[in-house]
Amino acid sequence: MTVTHQQSEGEQSPHDLQRKLSNRHLQLIAIGGAIGTGLFMGSGKTISLAGPSILFIYMIIGGMFFFLMRALGELLLANLHYKSFVDMAHDLIGPWAGYYLGWTYWLGWVLVGIADLAAVINYLTFWLPEGTMFTPIGQAAISAGCVLFVLFLNLLTVRLFGEVEFWFALIKILAILGLIGVGGYMIFSHFQAPHGTVASLSNVWSHGGMFPKGLDGFLAGFQIAVFAFVGVELIGTTAAETKDPHKNLPKAINAIPIRIILFYVLALLVVMSVTPWNIIRADKSPFVELFMNAGIVTSAIIMNLVVLSSVMSSMNSGVFSTSRMLFGLSKDGQAPNAFGRLSKSAVPANGLIFSCVFIMGGAVLQYFVPNTLEAFTLASSLCVILFISVWSLIMVCYIRYRKLRPELHAQSKFKMPGGVFMSYVVIAFLLFALVILALEPDTLKALYVSPLWVILLAVTYQLLYKPRMKKLGRELVQ
Repeated sequence: MTVTHQQSEGEQSPHDLQRKLSNRHLQLIAIGGAIGTGLFMGSGKTISLAGPSILFIYMIIGGMFFFLMRALGELLLANLHYKSFVDMAHDLIGPWAGYYLGWTYWLGWVLVGIADLAAVINYLTFWLPEGTMFTPIGQAAISAGCVLFVLFLNLLTVRLFGEVEFWFALIKILAILGLIGVGGYMIFSHFQAPHGTVASLSNVWSHGGMFPKGLDGFLAGFQIAVFAFVGVELIGTTAAETKDPHKNLPKAINAIPIRIILFYVLALLVVMSVTPWNIIRADKSPFVELFMNAGIVTSAIIMNLVVLSSVMSSMNSGVFSTSRMLFGLSKDGQAPNAFGRLSKSAVPANGLIFSCVFIMGGAVLQYFVPNTLEAFTLASSLCVILFISVWSLIMVCYIRYRKLRPELHAQSKFKMPGGVFMSYVVIAFLLFALVILALEPDTLKALYVSPLWVILLAVTYQLLYKPRMKKLGRELVQ
């Protein structure tokens, strides 16, 4: 693939993705990618596994992802012809890397979408009388409705996607700021909860110290925490549709550490100060429990609406990013040409519909397997494994870029701190996370299944992509 290394932002073909996402959209998309259901609902289980050491886990993961995003930012700004990391991998590593990264990222977000559908059903049961469940047909209908709603939003314009994601992210931010505000007041007023404990910062370390579950508990906390960060790289799929990327991409990426500290570390510090970690229930959201302890009777309703908006935000982002991956793959000849055509609204409609058909598999799953807890766990675990491989390839791209394009690095005004050395540190961390995931029985099942995807991609690459490229080469020669 030949990629030109210079591009004027004004040079846009009607066949290219249009730069319609403003700084406001990009900032909130970046925040939305860093705040997922893993924080709202998964933090209870994470705290029960790791105790207060979860604060260190989120700081470590957040630090690694900051370097990953800085590497991604330098790469995207070095060549504005890169529509996403598919082009990046294709150009810097080789066609096979672009093929693997693009289709793997696509499947990862499809799995997130399927897992999100299961989560939506679980959250909606809150509104039903206790002990009752939706019928299988009802579950399938709700799932199908969610997919069609998100498809409709994405088919209109990319600006509407940015607008919807802006409001979804804003709801999540306001909920967390509300929790920090209410929790902070409870700490400083020494609020006494119904279970008898008094809110105090000392609750964080006075029940067994910062590592009450030892090294095993600390390592176990990484398993769920890594899943909470899926989507933070979403900026990499919006690059081709971002106004003034040289100004707006660095702003969004540089704010990541502040967001991690505010939305993860500070929020969970407040939660564990109000409710000692050893009485936080693994099957409940500590966010909801804190509002309940504060005596805000509508808290459960408010937080369930917030969590539902978080899930819909995740699905909205997933459908957007998968369609952009298919667009990039098509332009490289690694997916059908239909995925590379844009609608009158300048969105890759065929890719959107294709992705939604597969996510709709989640609706079928709801019908045949009404109890989707095991399927949800398998889907989310496999998703994390796929994303770890995607994140690792992004870092390999950066190492190759430094070797092959030293002149572009020298010209860059947004250099990655630590450069190649930190790239290897991030890759080592991701491999460490993969080893940790193997320690959990549920995740181990996903590890056993994941090689099937690699085999499928290897076969399709050899049988479909390579012959297509040879044919195109012969036609160019003639």
